[in-house]
Amino acid sequence: MGCFYSRTIHLPSPDDLSKLHSENGDEGGQVQQVPAFKEYSLSELRKATNGFCTDFIVSESGEKAPNVVYRGILDNNHLVAVKRFSKLAWPDAQQFVVEAAGVGRLRHRRLVNLIGCCNEGDERLLVAQYMPNDTLSKHLFHWDKQPLAWEMRVRVAHYIAQALDYCNTENRKIYHDLNAYRILFDEDGDPCLSSFGLMKNSRDGKSYSTNLAYTPPEFLRTGRVIPESVIYSYGTVLLDLLSGKHIPPSRALDIIRGKNVLMLMDSSLEGQYASDDATNLVELASKCLQSEARDRPDPKFLLAAVAPLQKQKEVASYILMGLSKDTVTPPTILSPIGKACARMDLTAVHDILLKTGYKDEEGAENELSFQEWTQQVQDILNTKKFGDIAFRDSDFKKAIEYYSKLVNLMSIPSATVFARRAFSCLMNGQAELALRDAMQAQVCIPEWPTAFYLQALALSKLGMETDAKDMLNDGAVLEVKWQSRYKF
Repeated sequence: MGCFYSRTIHLPSPDDLSKLHSENGDEGGQVQQVPAFKEYSLSELRKATNGFCTDFIVSESGEKAPNVVYRGILDNNHLVAVKRFSKLAWPDAQQFVVEAAGVGRLRHRRLVNLIGCCNEGDERLLVAQYMPNDTLSKHLFHWDKQPLAWEMRVRVAHYIAQALDYCNTENRKIYHDLNAYRILFDEDGDPCLSSFGLMKNSRDGKSYSTNLAYTPPEFLRTGRVIPESVIYSYGTVLLDLLSGKHIPPSRALDIIRGKNVLMLMDSSLEGQYASDDATNLVELASKCLQSEARDRPDPKFLLAAVAPLQKQKEVASYILMGLSKDTVTPPTILSPIGKACARMDLTAVHDILLKTGYKDEEGAENELSFQEWTQQVQDILNTKKFGDIAFRDSDFKKAIEYYSKLVNLMSIPSATVFARRAFSCLMNGQAELALRDAMQAQVCIPEWPTAFYLQALALSKLGMETDAKDMLNDGAVLEVKWQSRYKF
């Protein structure tokens, strides 16, 4: 514990991943724009999740495998899901990196692909693609507007069979705790299988299931999951899709043996499916749930059984699900000045403006030292000096006076001077003048986050809360670009 291992240990190269992309064989398998697997630093992921902020939590789970999943945004504006394990989940740091890198080699359209990990000190984190449209569990059991349509349920069965078949061909035959929470929907509404389930989940490397109500029979005997256990779990997912609720496999099998399929079906699906299709899916579930592992089918069989049941391949998933296909809004990650503006902490904003000084304008054309030395320049320098002293001493009325004189003297305006005068106006109860000056600062440096943050403050003071929030978010987005460009 506490070791930090090389960032190159067993990691696939970009060429390896490109080869994997081209060798993905089945329909719809090609993956585009998925970053190569890499190791991230803890500071990168801390920044991506705004310091592991509770507002960024997507899910929390389990007593046996305690972990938290956060949404985050990387420096390249790429949305990700970050899974943070408990301190003791992976004592063997090297085993964690090797296991993560192995899963990170997989690339498939039906997987929530793993794009990185972090291993520093006691911290163990995984980084995967971000899925914005919730889990199968949410859409099946906790829906708000409409139940999941039959055709979409068949598509889930088909796509997850594709994912399992791909993992099987890549010799990743063990999947831990396959259930409705492990199936997520991407921005197109397409179902994808979480890659987190491909990782071992315990301290000693043994696998276990957290879904004890539907645990495969062999796990109860041996405490281990085998490839056939995954098929059993797939059968429980089929039961969920058919019934729209949690039904214990033993009870479901009793219903199936009684040949009363209608008792198993979700009543909200009435009129949406052909009885033969429902019967075929029920029979497939029955085969998957056989008590003897050797009697269960393999992933190829699953694919062959569910593929013919799809009848509306040309209809996009988001349409079938009634989702609007909007651009995903990145989570807002605020810098110290952004946070201070968000909570209207004017003292903190003042301190940050003082510490920042004029460095955001370094190299700009309005650098005073480049101007011809004249009496006017001397007046400018003195006025600036007195204005800065007044600003430092919180004499904001004097600061406004000196900065106003400075604006008139300078041939090329200064964004920082406008920003400082804007803040001084705020402190002097002149919100409209503050907004005007913050906008002038933006004219001087169009993508300067500070100008946006000060506009947010002024708008909030004017009671325009919606506009203030939008301006704050705009500033946060620009700050990501600003920091990567200037590295101050």
